[in-house]
Amino acid sequence: MIRIFYAFIFFLSISQVYAQGRKVQDFNAGWQFTLNDSLQFRHVDFNANDWKEVTLPHDWSIAFDFGADFPAGNAGGALPGGIGWYRKEFQVATTEKGKNLSIDFGGAYRYTEVWINGQYLGKHINGYLSFRYDLTPYLRYGAKNVIAVRVDNSLQPNSRWYSGSGIYRDVHLVWTNPIYVEQDETFITTPLVAEDKGIIRVRTQIHNPNNKGLFLQYRVLDNQGKVVAQKKTALKRNTVDEQIAVSSPQLWDVVSPYLYTVALSVQDDKGVTIDHLDYRTGFRTIAFDIDKGFVLNGKPLKLLGVCLHHDLGALGAAFNKSAAKRQLLMMKDMGANAIRTAHNPPATELLDLCDELGLLVYDEAYDMWQKRKNKFDYHLDFKEHHIADLKAFIKRDRNHPSVILWSIGNEIREQFDSTGTVLTQEMSSVVKHLDDTRPVTAALTETNFDKNFIAQAKTLDVLGFNYKYEDYDKLRKEFVGVPLIASETTSGLQTRGVYDALHDTIQFWPASSKDKFVTTGNADFTVSAYDNVAAYWGTSHERAWLEVKKRDFMGGIFVWTGFDYLGEPVPYPFPARSSYYGIVDLAGIPKDVYYMYQSEWTDKEVLHLLPHWNWKAKDVIDVWAYYNQADEVELFLNGRSLGKATKTNECLHASWKVPFESGELKVVKYRGGKVVQECIQRTAGQASHLRTQVDHERFATGDKRDLYFVTVELLDAKGVPVVQEDVELTFVADGNHEILGTDNGFQADLRGLTNHKRQTFKGKAVAVVQKKELAKGGYIRVLSALGETKVELPEAK
Repeated sequence: MIRIFYAFIFFLSISQVYAQGRKVQDFNAGWQFTLNDSLQFRHVDFNANDWKEVTLPHDWSIAFDFGADFPAGNAGGALPGGIGWYRKEFQVATTEKGKNLSIDFGGAYRYTEVWINGQYLGKHINGYLSFRYDLTPYLRYGAKNVIAVRVDNSLQPNSRWYSGSGIYRDVHLVWTNPIYVEQDETFITTPLVAEDKGIIRVRTQIHNPNNKGLFLQYRVLDNQGKVVAQKKTALKRNTVDEQIAVSSPQLWDVVSPYLYTVALSVQDDKGVTIDHLDYRTGFRTIAFDIDKGFVLNGKPLKLLGVCLHHDLGALGAAFNKSAAKRQLLMMKDMGANAIRTAHNPPATELLDLCDELGLLVYDEAYDMWQKRKNKFDYHLDFKEHHIADLKAFIKRDRNHPSVILWSIGNEIREQFDSTGTVLTQEMSSVVKHLDDTRPVTAALTETNFDKNFIAQAKTLDVLGFNYKYEDYDKLRKEFVGVPLIASETTSGLQTRGVYDALHDTIQFWPASSKDKFVTTGNADFTVSAYDNVAAYWGTSHERAWLEVKKRDFMGGIFVWTGFDYLGEPVPYPFPARSSYYGIVDLAGIPKDVYYMYQSEWTDKEVLHLLPHWNWKAKDVIDVWAYYNQADEVELFLNGRSLGKATKTNECLHASWKVPFESGELKVVKYRGGKVVQECIQRTAGQASHLRTQVDHERFATGDKRDLYFVTVELLDAKGVPVVQEDVELTFVADGNHEILGTDNGFQADLRGLTNHKRQTFKGKAVAVVQKKELAKGGYIRVLSALGETKVELPEAK
């Protein structure tokens, strides 16, 4: 991701035009918004004083209660779309004449039209891509300027999941001199990565309309800001292709994601800097091998990945870097080393985080091509816009070292006819022209080569297959000589904290494609958390992982999904309104299967016991333990041993059947005959008080919009967590903070996620809190029938 300096200090003798160089201005605050629609709103003299004031990023849909009648349906999140308008006034000083000013939108869903001072700038179609307009010809210097934006998400259904509505990513104003580095045309790679030497290749273009004699200075800085290589060359032409050598480069990998900064400065013959851009890069090599799978820096590495949709729970689609960092760190703590951006381009800030944290990215462009999946989805615009959008996507994301795969589609319906071959060849060619360093893939479903027209194009470098775990060996024979990955797996269904009587085999809800919804599910719209329920096309988490684990030629796995997300609430109709697929629920609370992955994917000491221990006297309970780094585990009930057990090559948990008896259930882990860890579940009494936990510093990014995540848990008088009863909580902020949303992880809770009241679910709820600008210190209060709890919020870091 590009890092752009906000201001520069220059010699006093240079002109005012050069003195300010490139400047980027946060343009998120102070917008006015309405859900009405009129072209009168574009005019400079329109009075919008009665509109709502909002700060971007903004998702208007998330503010509503969930409803059955919204045209997106529960598959689209059971929330409304519509048409919204945004307006913002700003001034430009007369001293800025001679500079260029553009406005950069990180993303808006979806059909977005922009005006400046009543002048129409254009319409952007794709709801997930960044876009930019030049404002310079229409500016009024020393007077009021007005940006007006119309965002149209009224044609629904247009997505298979919750899309959100509005300008839901960051907006910036970018000032440059008339001579500048063309950001989208800059491509930085590392063609040589060796122990003693690395080469950084810089390809870029300089916008230099008068062909002025210029110089380009290159500096490479290490992660401490020290210059480790530099070069300065005269620009003989406006297209640049240059190499810089770095001695003994540090490698970027998933354990130590070492980042260098490449600083580019355009200078005149006196050494005055006209434009400056910083790019982060990493020295790393990637490859996919038909036998070894994925190879990073010359060593095989199994991709341990999850798929993530773009919404952030209670925040909806409005991007927040702190919330995204929370999701990514929770996945990394679980052992994940890779993320699939399902099924669309993410916010660029998400890729920044993956660069910093050492998460490999499977970057995806499209969920459909010409053949639709919803009546009003991108297929309506594909023919006219897909090449331009694909180019914009690749150019935007190709400088991120975390990105290792370009995906041109997910479960594309053109797999089944010859149009798939033509389109695959066309788009693969586009990608490889713009980036010759990364492989191209697509997530496929058809496992016979003679029927899979996308694979028949023979231009995909890696073949990703969704589900089909029983066919992995067949795939290797069917698609000879092409590396394979499990691009999407599992689709297991779970509600956190719910435990139905266990069945010996996996249940499929719904059972087949003939049934839209399950007919034998739970009346309260929950699904058991025992990892024994899946959608008919999927399987359990354990089985999906085992089938990839045992095959070196499978480059890796991407589990559907890391987090629950809004929309697609298989297996239930409304009032279910969010997914059951996540390893972590929508509120950010892990489900039990999180610890199965952690026990398999990390070297951490893991021991997790389920379920809770609050049952009826005659119940016989299935008890499971996820663990690692042990010879065996032993279960105790009120001090009595119930026997030792182990997991196997075909079962990744230990298990017992235990008649319920009130008291203490304990599992002990042994290694070399010694106790190394234990985990306890106790029978709880009635809820007595609340326990709160504030997570902030670890998820902070240094942005003023960093968040506090306040988790509230019910406890009995002895401090035992209570899951058998719930209470309503009211979150009240002091004057220094704002409560952005609340959640409890229950997929059929119909109260809107921005509501400050929330019923706990299985004894837990979460509030998302943001500090107001310039505020110091503070707290929130949590009110309930159990009394009031004051939660201190630490200073922002």
